[in-house]
Amino acid sequence: MTPFDYTEPAEVFASRIGAARHASVIYRRFDSAAAAIQYAVEELSPDFATGTFLEAGDLRLCYAEIKSLYEDAAFPLPRDGPVAGP
Repeated sequence: MTPFDYTEPAEVFASRIGAARHASVIYRRFDSAAAAIQYAVEELSPDFATGTFLEAGDLRLCYAEIKSLYEDAAFPLPRDGPVAGP
């Protein structure tokens, strides 16, 4: 498997699944996938976890995959404490 490129630009899309009348959708673009991953794990409310995905190049990752990259030893940014969420 090819190592993940944390330097590639990335986008985060997040939505609350099941938030019927007050659906919240968040979109953010980042200069690096590392910054996008850090935002998704450290800044987004756990309410968004199920509906969060990241696009970087040809890859589209769900929250579990984002979290796995954040926890990986190769993650290049400092982490802000233990990982919360599902």
